[in-house]
Amino acid sequence: MASYRRDLAVRASVDQGLLSAAAPVVALLDTAGILASATALTSAFAAVTDAPVLHAFAVKAAPLVPVLRLLHEAGLGVEVASPGELALARAAGVPPARTVLDSPAKTPAELRQALALGIAVNADNLQELGRLDALVASAPTASPLGLRVNPQVGAGSIGALSTATATSKFGVALRDEGAREAVVRAFLDRPWLTRLHTHTGSQGIPLALMAQGVGEAYALAEEINRAAGRQQVDTLDIGGGLPVNFASDEETPTYAEYARLLADTVPGLLDGRYRLVTEFGRSLLAKHGTVLARVEYTKTTGGRPIAVTHAGVQLAARTVYAPESWPLRVLAYDSAGRPRTEDVTVQDVAGPACFAGDLLATGRALPLLRPGDVVAVPDTGAYYFAHHYAYNSLPRPGIHGFTVDGDGAVTFTTVRRAQTLDEIVAEAGGERADALVRQPVG
Repeated sequence: MASYRRDLAVRASVDQGLLSAAAPVVALLDTAGILASATALTSAFAAVTDAPVLHAFAVKAAPLVPVLRLLHEAGLGVEVASPGELALARAAGVPPARTVLDSPAKTPAELRQALALGIAVNADNLQELGRLDALVASAPTASPLGLRVNPQVGAGSIGALSTATATSKFGVALRDEGAREAVVRAFLDRPWLTRLHTHTGSQGIPLALMAQGVGEAYALAEEINRAAGRQQVDTLDIGGGLPVNFASDEETPTYAEYARLLADTVPGLLDGRYRLVTEFGRSLLAKHGTVLARVEYTKTTGGRPIAVTHAGVQLAARTVYAPESWPLRVLAYDSAGRPRTEDVTVQDVAGPACFAGDLLATGRALPLLRPGDVVAVPDTGAYYFAHHYAYNSLPRPGIHGFTVDGDGAVTFTTVRRAQTLDEIVAEAGGERADALVRQPVG
């Protein structure tokens, strides 16, 4: 069904002039797909626990106000990690009670704002708890407060995204000498500290390792509560990080699989004694975004066909710089937006940036691309077209949500308009052209 909607949207984007010679790259979001993922998440946890669960979407995965509003209307909250992300969440109308602040480098000003608003805060380290001591003493707050811990259970296949390694920068490392005891003492000394946070999952992390990390946090919560003689820790924030299948349209693994695994391996987590928070991001959006780009030129170099398109490193920086970890599919359509089904040829698909490595795909078997054809890059709804990399001052593309009615008619709505050249100049200090010329030298 998702692929059917995508094919209709590609054709409609050409028919309606959304993708054209004047606008050779656009990004699409499948609204129905996003809502289906949100429902799958909430249903998966509702099937294994009666405990209250706040599913807080990780804003970093798609920092777009209309997306945050859509997910808020679907019953999700937000997890933010910067003043900018918090501003986006507030602009989307997400209330403080459904907002969680995580960051390894919160400033005093950020903490004061969060506590004044009543936003939940997870401290990253014991020094940050010291800052919170002073802020809590100076003014009452409705903010639930917690501490992030690193269970140090190991890495996945992508080292840069593995947050529970022995030397991860996140949280208090539980297996370091004396650290566990220090965490327990920190809670006993602070009756207002009521949450534990951990985050093991991400792309490349197997579900079993994610569940192991959650299990370590649960065991620590039980230890703290026994030491306190009461249920001081009443909420476990288990993070997110469900991996995404980038190899096909199949959505695997599923939230239901992960929830069932938690029920099997950490049953006490779900028996109703603890409120839960999740922080999924990529898995909610990735499968429902598609980048479309026109093929501008084709050539053959050293016997290898190359199609030069308008989508490259400015949209897919992770794929271009680390293709082994972040491979993307490329689908071929003709100039009218119809799927190409001819015999395939091994070829490269390149982007527009001025360096040799700007390649979306290398040695990919596709119908031989022609100038004017359209390439679609699916699975890009998270961490791709909303995270622009301004190489060569290439403009940010327009982002459009779409719906498909029962007759197959596609309706687009603009989520973010394309960046203009005037805006690029303004961001580059255009109004200060003489700033250095007039600077005194001596």
